[in-house]
Order: sequence, then C-alpha cells, then structure tokens
Amino acid sequence: MPDKSANTSLINWLAEPEEQDYPAAASYLSLLYAPDRVDDMVSALRSATVIRFKAKDIFRASGLSLLGISNSHVEKDRKKIANCKALSPLLLVRNEALGKVVIADGYHRLCAIYSLSEDEWIHCKIV
Repeated sequence: MPDKSANTSLINWLAEPEEQDYPAAASYLSLLYAPDRVDDMVSALRSATVIRFKAKDIFRASGLSLLGISNSHVEKDRKKIANCKALSPLLLVRNEALGKVVIADGYHRLCAIYSLSEDEWIHCKIV
C-alpha cells in the first residue's frame, strides 16, 4: 500500500513533477501504447496526486534492471541528491495486463536513489 506522508530521509522532492517530465513520459509511452491512450495516460498523470512507494517495490513491480552508478544520468541525479537539490517525482503507469509498472519518467532518478538506499521512499504519480 502506498504511503502518503511527506517525510523522507535522503531526498528532497519537488511538490510536483517538472513540466518537461510529461512530454518525456508521453514520448516513452508512445512506444508502448496507441496515441489516444498515451494522451489519456498523460492527462491522468497530470491530475494524479503525488504518493510514495519504496524504491525496491517500484523496481520489483517494473521488472527492470538497475542501472549502474557509472551511467551519466544516474551520476547526475546522485550529484543532485548529494547537493540537496530537489528531484522531480516519478511518473508511473500500471500495465495491469502484464502485472507490471511502467516507469514513464524517472528511471534514472529511481536508479540513483536505489543505489543509496533500496528502502528510500520515492515520490511519484501513478495511474
């Protein structure tokens, strides 16, 4: 069950995803879904409430592999964390047919956080 409280130990979070995260999510989702479904998903993500899940649970639900800290995008996000810069919440979509979660935006942020603590709470929107 997602946790809705706002306290985290390692990460500073923006209250809402950054505006550029939505087109990035749409671009990725358009590889998986028809354009009309993508539009509906992005619209739903925009209006969804930010909630939290543990990093390890998002990884398990997504079925994705962890990127190493040598990945330039992961390294960039690790530096943001070290410098106490706020991160944008992840954008997630449930693929109920496959029983998986699609990380529409925020995969590198998730990998950076997981490399510090798999038990860290990740702020996200999920539809």
